[in-house]
Amino acid sequence: MTVLAGRLHIVETEHFEEVARILARLEKGARLEFIDGKIRSKARPDGDHGRIIQWLLRICMQHRPELFLDPNQGLKAEAYGKGRLRPDASLVPCDAFVGQGEWADPGPVLMVVEVTSHDSDTDQRDRVEKPRAYAETGIPLYLLIDRQACRLVVYSEPDDGRYETIHTVPFGKSLHLPDPVGITLDTEPLKNWVG
Repeated sequence: MTVLAGRLHIVETEHFEEVARILARLEKGARLEFIDGKIRSKARPDGDHGRIIQWLLRICMQHRPELFLDPNQGLKAEAYGKGRLRPDASLVPCDAFVGQGEWADPGPVLMVVEVTSHDSDTDQRDRVEKPRAYAETGIPLYLLIDRQACRLVVYSEPDDGRYETIHTVPFGKSLHLPDPVGITLDTEPLKNWVG
């Protein structure tokens, strides 16, 4: 933060409020992403958010033990403004990120997962910018677990910078994640973690 704070004098006036908001969130432990040529901050997950990732991790391990749902890895998004994306989780072959740094090649990623947060940026970031970024990067599936709307949205078949197919189900209904994942989720437990 010190490096950024020392350079605030070069920030254009119209961007000052955005920079101030990002710096304030960094002090609270937010994480940064570079999306569509802009630095975005992402709130740290709360307990319900973490429990949803645990739920999905367990399902993936049971049905696809050769894969790992990685909740930590950042991804390069070269097709997307030379950006850097930090999904809540990435489903990959177990050794896909071995030897890579903080920002890995997204080539082996089969699915990315985002769980909405309770912040003002979640609508723009998770429902607009991320689907476009992940499609442009060529990631086969984007699973959005939308706690505010109590629904899951699966984006699939990336083509020309957008996902061709979007399937939505409310919490409580089963959801099939198409190939290359091929897992059906019983989403009833998600009703417990919408807080």
